[in-house]
Amino acid sequence: MSGLFHPFAHLICHCALAATLFGASAPALAASPDALAVEITGASEPVLCAEKDNVTVNLSSPAVRQFRIEAAHPAYIGTVQRDSFDADWTACDLSGDPAHASEVKTPARRTLYEEPDFWLVGWTMPTYWRPATATVRIGDRVETGLHLLQLWMIRPMGGEEVLVLYPQDGYWRLRPLAPQGQSPTAFGSSFLVGPVEIEGRPIVKIKEVAFDPKARSFTLTFERGGLAVLKLAKVDQHRHALDVTLAGAISGRPFATLRSMYVTEFNNDVARIAVREKGAKGWREEPIMAFKKATATDLWAGRTTVSRHNTSAPDMVFSGFQGETSKPAPNK
Repeated sequence: MSGLFHPFAHLICHCALAATLFGASAPALAASPDALAVEITGASEPVLCAEKDNVTVNLSSPAVRQFRIEAAHPAYIGTVQRDSFDADWTACDLSGDPAHASEVKTPARRTLYEEPDFWLVGWTMPTYWRPATATVRIGDRVETGLHLLQLWMIRPMGGEEVLVLYPQDGYWRLRPLAPQGQSPTAFGSSFLVGPVEIEGRPIVKIKEVAFDPKARSFTLTFERGGLAVLKLAKVDQHRHALDVTLAGAISGRPFATLRSMYVTEFNNDVARIAVREKGAKGWREEPIMAFKKATATDLWAGRTTVSRHNTSAPDMVFSGFQGETSKPAPNK
């Protein structure tokens, strides 16, 4: 999803206000000793185009009802001297991608909800690869025809985009607030939550997105039936965490999928994966393209060396898998 349109993603401001809004920071790789182990499978394929998602990691288990998704700054964030946000269209041919026209000729922006410390923005694009059928609701307000949602948070002298959702195919992207004294960082890997299916690429078909400003949560109603609630748990200068609750079992297909891109070790949004297998004495680590399968309680995917593509993009962590009768994972 590296080449998708994200207006104002490079807004430059000084970062400050962070932890007081959604809580203090938590360890990015906190162990989950009582967590469920889920099936994790790799379905990545090599590509030459850096703007095509070719990395796919699926998470499956009909027992899962709760888990956490976290975006954390890469370990090398303090060493980044020159960040990269520009799309790389080398060796890319997207002429065969579907395109559905909307009612606008140029990108149209709407502020859907606003408070002094955060606001939700919706965008309608001239074309998108899927028709805009999902609706967006905030209280009694219902919006149609939106291709992109952006959640912004206040910072001195401006704002910073911390969350993106594409309601028409179910893709999410997160990033933490920028480290103090630095410009906002890049978006990178995407993820899906819900009954994942394949329609040219992995997608989740959403019927409605309902945003609850007081709870700071998004409720997804799926076309296949069922609900999921994604609640902003922690947003600070180190990480951005969402707590996910599934209303029922998702059987026969993944309940979540990580999507990203990898061309080479120096041109990628994710290069390495680590899994914490149930009962193992340590983490299992390997290159993302070589990963095939694991049964694990925790998943990390990110980079340990600097990439030329979205250099500051965050690592992604999936953890805290709990069942319907399991003890909920504590907010740390």
